[in-house]
Amino acid sequence: MPAEMMNSVTEYREPAVESERGAVLAVLLMVILGVAGIFAVS
Repeated sequence: MPAEMMNSVTEYREPAVESERGAVLAVLLMVILGVAGIFAVS
Protein backbone atom coordinates (compact mmCIF):
# COMPACT_ATOMS: atom_id res chain seq x y z
CA MET A 1 0.00 0.00 0.00
CA PRO A 2 2.65 2.65 0.82
CA ALA A 3 4.32 2.20 -2.58
CA GLU A 4 0.99 2.58 -4.36
CA MET A 5 0.18 5.69 -2.33
CA MET A 6 3.57 7.22 -3.11
CA ASN A 7 3.06 6.47 -6.81
CA SER A 8 -0.36 8.16 -6.81
CA VAL A 9 1.09 11.14 -4.94
CA THR A 10 3.89 11.60 -7.47
CA GLU A 11 1.44 11.20 -10.33
CA TYR A 12 -0.76 13.87 -8.73
CA ARG A 13 2.10 16.28 -8.00
CA GLU A 14 3.87 16.17 -11.37
CA PRO A 15 1.20 18.14 -13.32
CA ALA A 16 1.07 20.73 -10.52
CA VAL A 17 4.85 21.20 -10.70
CA GLU A 18 4.64 21.54 -14.49
CA SER A 19 1.89 24.17 -14.21
CA GLU A 20 3.88 26.05 -11.57
CA ARG A 21 6.93 26.02 -13.86
CA GLY A 22 4.77 27.31 -16.70
CA ALA A 23 3.41 30.12 -14.54
CA VAL A 24 6.90 31.12 -13.38
CA LEU A 25 8.20 31.05 -16.96
CA ALA A 26 5.23 33.15 -18.12
CA VAL A 27 5.89 35.74 -15.38
CA LEU A 28 9.60 35.84 -16.23
CA LEU A 29 8.81 36.28 -19.93
CA MET A 30 6.40 39.14 -19.15
CA VAL A 31 8.99 40.84 -16.93
CA ILE A 32 11.72 40.47 -19.56
CA LEU A 33 9.41 41.75 -22.30
CA GLY A 34 8.38 44.68 -20.10
CA VAL A 35 11.99 45.65 -19.40
CA ALA A 36 12.87 45.25 -23.10
CA GLY A 37 9.85 47.40 -24.01
CA ILE A 38 10.92 50.13 -21.57
CA PHE A 39 14.43 50.15 -23.05
CA ALA A 40 12.99 50.18 -26.59
CA VAL A 41 10.75 53.17 -25.78
CA SER A 42 13.50 55.10 -24.06
